[in-house]
Amino acid sequence: MKIVKDNINILELKEMAKKMQYGLVKAMIDVEKEIMSVDGALHADLMEFLISSEDSEPKNLWGINIFPDNSGDSFIEFDSMMNIKPGWGNRTRGVEDKEIQRKIINIVNKLVIK
Repeated sequence: MKIVKDNINILELKEMAKKMQYGLVKAMIDVEKEIMSVDGALHADLMEFLISSEDSEPKNLWGINIFPDNSGDSFIEFDSMMNIKPGWGNRTRGVEDKEIQRKIINIVNKLVIK
């Protein structure tokens, strides 16, 4: 697992994706700190990694899948069990709030060098 604070090259993500089924890289985004953890087997592992190493708060953490071989709308998939947060108004595995989706997309685009 790795925490990305500055940037990560798309080629590194492609190497990570080779280990995973469907050619994806699991990632957890901290929308408050604008950082992400990547390369975990489970979103839960990535979430715990951010909480323990960066003091991230669970309410700010959102799980996504990055498909480094794709572009446009198919580059990021909003799908994680960690996104089910009924206390914060999110009742699905997706990210229902369009503003949070926008923040996630902006953070990923800022951190990933294509």
